[in-house]
Amino acid sequence: MIISTTPSLDGYPIREYKGIVFGEVVAGVDFVKDLAASFSNFFGGRSHSYEGELIEARENAINEMAQRASSIGANAVIGVDVDYETIGHQGSNMMMVIASGTAVVV
Repeated sequence: MIISTTPSLDGYPIREYKGIVFGEVVAGVDFVKDLAASFSNFFGGRSHSYEGELIEARENAINEMAQRASSIGANAVIGVDVDYETIGHQGSNMMMVIASGTAVVV
């Protein structure tokens, strides 16, 4: 599966458009990681616990999007966009990652 943020793929003519596909992941951050992140926020520096959660959630969303594209007969996804949101009330420990793109046959 070829996945690209560009609207086309050099050297691969698009033969068929299959439609828009999405991959959604809602992930929670546990209390320990939230506590570690609060120390990073207070003392400065990067929050490796949150970064790890974001990386894993993004990879899962992209993989889910690719699986959905494959299930409708696509072999590539173009125009990929990844969005991040927090869910729930202020101070919530839930984040949502959505990957979307156009499933195509090249």
